[in-house]
Amino acid sequence: MSPNESAPPSRPRPGGAFDPLAARAAILARIEAAARASGRTGADVTLTAVSKQQPWSQVAPVVAAGQRVFGENRVQEAMERWEGRREGLELRLIGPLQTNKAADAVAFFQVIESLDRARLAEALARAAQKAGRCPDLFVQVNTGEEPQKAGVAPEAADAFIAACRALDLPVAGLMCIPPADEPPGPHFALLAKIAVRNGLGQLSMGMSGDFETAIAFGATHVRVGSALFGARD
Repeated sequence: MSPNESAPPSRPRPGGAFDPLAARAAILARIEAAARASGRTGADVTLTAVSKQQPWSQVAPVVAAGQRVFGENRVQEAMERWEGRREGLELRLIGPLQTNKAADAVAFFQVIESLDRARLAEALARAAQKAGRCPDLFVQVNTGEEPQKAGVAPEAADAFIAACRALDLPVAGLMCIPPADEPPGPHFALLAKIAVRNGLGQLSMGMSGDFETAIAFGATHVRVGSALFGARD
């Protein structure tokens, strides 16, 4: 399968129910193949299982199978789902973060991927100073400059990253969500260029339908939900 092909249909169990274990095995094989095609190995690309809004009955088998990195969209939902279940796991906030939830997010997540504005950076810096710790942070870049979508404009990314570093925030990488109606490759390439320019080695880009393309452009983390767990109700 070439990097530009879309995700295959969901894999049902013989009785018709979606099988996340078979789906995970297939996705990991595709990650490995795409990584090797770009001169890397599957170990260079982390699968973030997007568990947001999924029932625990779908998530639990994937945890038991050894999946250790999960992405959540909302702070409260993540806290309710993972409290008492999070030992040995890496939880990543991949959805928008309100400033009044910054302290909770700093306390709960290992990674926050949606740092996208100055007020949030300041709130995270205050929360981190109070907590004595800070998750790794990814700056979200709005590569398509879509007005309805969060993220820093590409031309403002360098200055924003510098401002975050001035607040002693641990900026580890960049994240983007390309426009749904455009080829994703140019957006992934743009994010990779911004990362190189700013000395950042981690790129969270690519979802169920385009993660192989993202890997071809240097993704270190791919966020896969529906192809792994099936369509949400």
